[in-house]
Amino acid sequence: MSSHTEPFADLPVSPKPALRRFHQARWDEEIVFELSRPGRRGVGVPAPDAPLVELPESVARRTPPALPELSQNQVVRHYLRLSQETLGADFNIDVGQGTCTMKYSPKVNDSFVRDPRIAALHPLQPESTVQGVLEVYWRLEQILKEISGMARVSLQPGAGSAAIYANIAMIRAYHASRGEGGQRDQVITTMFSHPSNAACAKVAGYEVITLMPDADGNPDIEALRAAVGPRTAALLITNPEDTGIFNPRIREFVDLVHEAGGLACYDQANANGILGITRARDAGFDLCHFNLHKTFSTPHACGGPAAGACGVSAALVPFLPGPVVDRAEATDIEKAEGEVGGERDVFTLTTPEQSVGKIRPFLGVTPNVVRAYAWVMALGAEGLREVAETAVLNNNYLLAKVARIPGASVPWADRRRVEQVRYSWQQLTEETGVHSEEIGIRAADFGVHYWTSHHPYVVPEPFTLEPTESYSREDLDEYAAILAHVAEEARKDPEFVRNAPYRQTVHRIDPASLDDPAQWSPSWRAYRRKHGGQPPA
Repeated sequence: MSSHTEPFADLPVSPKPALRRFHQARWDEEIVFELSRPGRRGVGVPAPDAPLVELPESVARRTPPALPELSQNQVVRHYLRLSQETLGADFNIDVGQGTCTMKYSPKVNDSFVRDPRIAALHPLQPESTVQGVLEVYWRLEQILKEISGMARVSLQPGAGSAAIYANIAMIRAYHASRGEGGQRDQVITTMFSHPSNAACAKVAGYEVITLMPDADGNPDIEALRAAVGPRTAALLITNPEDTGIFNPRIREFVDLVHEAGGLACYDQANANGILGITRARDAGFDLCHFNLHKTFSTPHACGGPAAGACGVSAALVPFLPGPVVDRAEATDIEKAEGEVGGERDVFTLTTPEQSVGKIRPFLGVTPNVVRAYAWVMALGAEGLREVAETAVLNNNYLLAKVARIPGASVPWADRRRVEQVRYSWQQLTEETGVHSEEIGIRAADFGVHYWTSHHPYVVPEPFTLEPTESYSREDLDEYAAILAHVAEEARKDPEFVRNAPYRQTVHRIDPASLDDPAQWSPSWRAYRRKHGGQPPA
């Protein structure tokens, strides 16, 4: 390792932005099962007032569950320590999770979903007892219909990829209903669309055709002309793509697919810079999806729980995943029997006649639906457009800062960007041997996150930044200053950067085990069996 020392001591105090001092906590914390000791209790459970129901022998446990046994203060200490070893959106400037739209989630929205009137709901309750939450689903659908221009929206998918798969399922059902299910076996997507589009199409059995970018950074429209035909089921495309470039000829793409008899499906996971400015249906799309855990400010929560929203044109409504929420005026009988109060509407669950079925259990991810609804209602239509305009402003401000860092470049630099940019460290790598991933690891020593891109690296040595509307000018200045500082370190002492991180919980993970399923331990039982030398509990 280089003799280079950590440079915090000689960092300037003024002028701003100065790089703040940071050191991640490191506790060498054991997992909760290893902390367990027999007989310890976090809460005293009183004896039941009445005899417990006798369970049938076939479902009764023969041994108690192997749960960890800890005192209450041990539990609090354990999870606080883990939280101190984790970077997250509430700790850092999280503009480095490009394409994932990591924005601030108002804490008041969390209070809504913790309210027992939401948190204590059961998905099997009678419809008459959950009219309030059904109304939230219905109202959020009306909002998303207006934002997208679509005829109906399903909120059932539990993630963005699940929403893409739901759209694929509807595309397949639509063509089957017309007797073309076997013929139309190809899906077209683009290199800079989200990989979930190609993956979901492949899982559904389609042959996937990927369009590469042309000299302007757009998907090659001539390649599309060559690809479409009687076998085309659909075009699945993200716009703006993960480069941040909006395709101005998107209507031509859609029309070409329609002329061949295919459907056009819009992946709107990158919608944060176009809310209230463009609409999927206005560009001719037949289907679209939003990620509520991105654009609509519900937390990513370590990759889940997420929530997707599928919008469809009138021709696709019969195939929507079920159930969907419908509104009807209460009948005189319902009012008389007290099932609903006053003149209030009744909300019911129905399943479209040719539904592709459930994409996930029950209705949807209710906590995130409530959060998204609260976020939209707090902003209103003008506020949603301001979100997009501020996200675009922030992105282009950061672009101007990063483009001035020696060694950083902006592919297709003459193209305007919307809400994110995929940059390149190719010049810096050629000059120093330091790669993009190594710069990101070193950036973690300053308490910030950093992401490269989806594979394959069509943009060499990539890094993708998306500021969203949540971050201030000072935040963006600080983030750019961190990148500039690390790039300067790479020029002065490449080995110092390569050996980072120095101020994080862990140093480097040995990647060998990541490619060896025999070492994977998805559970405590698997860990004990594979690495603990003990039989499963």
